[in-house]
Amino acid sequence: MQASRHAAMSFLSLILTLSLAWLTPVSAANDSQTKIIRLATTTSTENSGLLGLLLPQFTQQTGYRVHVIAVGTGKALRMGRDGDVDVVLVHAPKAEAKFVANGFGAQRHSVMYNDFVLIGPAHDPAGINTAPSVTDAMQRIANHSALFISRGDDSGTHKKEQTLWDSIQLQTRGNWYREAGQGMGKVIQIADEMEAYTLTDRGTWLAYRDKSSLRLLFAGDPLLHNPYGIIAVNPKRFPDINYSGANKLITWITAEPAQTLIASYQIAGSRLFTPSARAPGAVAASVKQ
Repeated sequence: MQASRHAAMSFLSLILTLSLAWLTPVSAANDSQTKIIRLATTTSTENSGLLGLLLPQFTQQTGYRVHVIAVGTGKALRMGRDGDVDVVLVHAPKAEAKFVANGFGAQRHSVMYNDFVLIGPAHDPAGINTAPSVTDAMQRIANHSALFISRGDDSGTHKKEQTLWDSIQLQTRGNWYREAGQGMGKVIQIADEMEAYTLTDRGTWLAYRDKSSLRLLFAGDPLLHNPYGIIAVNPKRFPDINYSGANKLITWITAEPAQTLIASYQIAGSRLFTPSARAPGAVAASVKQ
């Protein structure tokens, strides 16, 4: 009888051991999954090298790993609307405000800003270098039918470009206007090869200017201001997203240490982005833009 009892206890011990062995990998896998944050962001944050500075430090400090999908702002927001990512970092305030207002995003937080610039061939056939405003510069390009390469990809840069054409009531038709459907880095390369003008964010331009024969020909107009915001996808709409991880990233990137890193990031002595998260009323003000 004692032998039977011993055998039964051994059998139960074996079952418990096997159960734990089966459960442990599942638990570990789930824990690993919650430590991954899916971030849809713009090609400018990737091409400029900024994410290469920030994200390794975020991972080191928090244990979260960030899976970056670098696309145009329009596509990044669509991925958020479909629940395919946990958080978006983009630069199109009106589209971001609509994303939140329609219930797809929890709240927009200001992160940083830079500006858009017009670049083109050194000989500047349209003479935009002396234009008094960005709208006048765009009008000169159109009047001269000077070759212009558009991103044409519904990115934040493309949205800004379309706003500028609309402001002068100009429809972009004709052989002088080409849509590339590419990210900013590729568009700069195409414009360089074709000796054309294009609109770019300053960060990507600074990252690519030493590889290009193009020149910065127009900048400084207030209309070219380029703010970036970060938004967690709404967990009420998509319960399976990693909302806690998204908020961890938002808290980290808007805190003073990360904002200082953003301010310190330079290429050839030029700062690419100005941090804005710590400005008074940054969240509310940026949503209204």
